[in-house]
Amino acid sequence: MLGLRKLLALRQISQRTISTASRRQIQNKVPEHQKLFQDDDGLPVHLKRGLRDDLLYRLTLILSLGGTCLALYQLGVAAMPKKAK
Repeated sequence: MLGLRKLLALRQISQRTISTASRRQIQNKVPEHQKLFQDDDGLPVHLKRGLRDDLLYRLTLILSLGGTCLALYQLGVAAMPKKAK
């Protein structure tokens, strides 16, 4: 009986029309962002939004350099033959 209820509920949900209107209106921030990114303040675009962008940039740089160093180290280890005992 419980399975039948779930099936009927699923059927009812699937028959509803899909609405494209959202329940909450979201404020359009595009003009604010355009103004921010088009300012000529000497900062590169990827750092225009402040401290959070700066930290994300630095973290990405550190992880990229660390990964490159680790890959080069592993290539060096793989290139060296093991000594026979």
